[in-house]
Amino acid sequence: MRVTARKTEKNRKIKGSFRSAVKKTLEAISSGNVTQAEEWQKKAQIAIDKAAQKKVIHKNNAARKKSRLNDRLKAMIKK
Repeated sequence: MRVTARKTEKNRKIKGSFRSAVKKTLEAISSGNVTQAEEWQKKAQIAIDKAAQKKVIHKNNAARKKSRLNDRLKAMIKK
């Protein structure tokens, strides 16, 4: 039980870091701030990759999240 509690806490921190980065990226995209959105997108991709590397999320899940985030950013830049 103690091991599970430790691992749960670690996973929660890792998930929280990439979720907050994704959320800030989406906020920047919705506000139309291109430079800030690109900056947060890089941070989100790094956080997602780390989560996949530590097996908090599956590698395909990470690839899907990065792809969708990139598509939204490109669509915002195209407008």
